[in-house]
Amino acid sequence: MSKMYVAGLMSGFLGGMLGAFVLGHLSLPLISPASAAPLQEMISVGRIRMVDATGRTRAELAMSPDGGPGLFFYDSKGRNRLVLGLYSPAESEYPFVVLNDTHNEAAGIFRLFGGQETPVVVLKNKGADRSILGLNPSSTEPFLVNYSTDRKKTAVFGSF
Repeated sequence: MSKMYVAGLMSGFLGGMLGAFVLGHLSLPLISPASAAPLQEMISVGRIRMVDATGRTRAELAMSPDGGPGLFFYDSKGRNRLVLGLYSPAESEYPFVVLNDTHNEAAGIFRLFGGQETPVVVLKNKGADRSILGLNPSSTEPFLVNYSTDRKKTAVFGSF
């Protein structure tokens, strides 16, 4: 049995040597990992979705219906809770961050506004503006405006 073991070992060794010799002298094209798949410089898609283990969309990079790009985040019930994006070209493509409540209504908005692109924070409740803080788009002076539940405006300081 030990002679068979030595014979098998020797034939494997000699077969390997013969195979290496033959491959070294043949000009066969070999596929290397670097040439198997060319590197793509760009991928063009309409949207990219991230899904959880159950297949539910949790985040999406897409164009909004009004033409602005956005990154949309969804909770486990499929509700849009956070949006990072740019407004549409009709709204000068200003950047924004929107926090949505569980009813898919904006509860907080941070955005640029007006010709001087001044920052503004809008706090909302049930779709209604309740408080706006920012820099006046004309003068860049700070302001704070509050709205009562009956939508009456009161300026705490500054003007908007």
